Amino acid sequence: GDLIIPKIVAGDLAYVSPGTHKVIWWEPVLENRSLTGWLITLTADLSLFNMIYIPGGTFDMGCGSWTSDCDENEKPVHTVTVSNFYMSTTEVTVNHFRKFVEATHYTTDAERGDGCYVYEGNWNLKAGANWRTPGFSQTHDDPVVCVSWNDAVAFTVWLSNTNKKNYRLPSEAEWEYAARSGGKKEKYAGTSSNLEDYAWYSYNSDRKTHPVGQKIPNGLGLYDMIGNVQEWCSDGYDGNYYTTSPVKDPDGAYSGSFRVFPGGSCFMNDIRCRSSNRGESDPDNMNFIIGFRFARDL
Repeated sequence: GDLIIPKIVAGDLAYVSPGTHKVIWWEPVLENRSLTGWLITLTADLSLFNMIYIPGGTFDMGCGSWTSDCDENEKPVHTVTVSNFYMSTTEVTVNHFRKFVEATHYTTDAERGDGCYVYEGNWNLKAGANWRTPGFSQTHDDPVVCVSWNDAVAFTVWLSNTNKKNYRLPSEAEWEYAARSGGKKEKYAGTSSNLEDYAWYSYNSDRKTHPVGQKIPNGLGLYDMIGNVQEWCSDGYDGNYYTTSPVKDPDGAYSGSFRVFPGGSCFMNDIRCRSSNRGESDPDNMNFIIGFRFARDL
């Protein structure tokens, strides 16, 4: 029989919100042909890695007058300019990460090593804890946790190879600029008050993650930039980096092995959930309140 490859496909998946059990209606139209007797096969990857275009700009980075309770590594406030980029609208979910593992047979640092750090009265490295079994129940749409910086980078490499585009972790400057709705002077992400409407944190989370995209997005349409999990960035960490940071597209310290994970998590109170909060750890460290989202060049 004839093999026909459609020249035009109508429809737009750009506005399909994150989640499972979505129904997408597809109607084949064969002009001047009868559908009778045809075997029609539709193949598609509907992972729906939704991304938002972030127009670059200049902003004051760090812990300034619009927030409070600053740590020394969040100072001084300094002017930074970031270029245009794309960012995923949500954190990478358990389901997204499972697709990566199934496609590549990847084994995470936690699975190869001694497990993942979990909180059971105090923080301990727990054998057997990993992204599949982090120590609390998760849905497929929860952000993946117990993944190291190395694991997050491996995911972006797979995504780049699969889609032939340059996916990567965001820089810390890109992350903070995006979290604050394009560099606005917001204490959190999208707001300086009413945090419970925008984030899962210690007040409302029951100290566990929740499915992504349930809270109000920030001014750029990004969900869970604060709360749920802290997120790995590409940058090397230096507690004094802000004193020497370049203005244009800073990419972090070149000395030392630690990597940055900013923001707050479902375990943190509102003070720790400020957008300028900076965490740091070894790239092979795993914790059940750290995940990631990804960026893409234009």
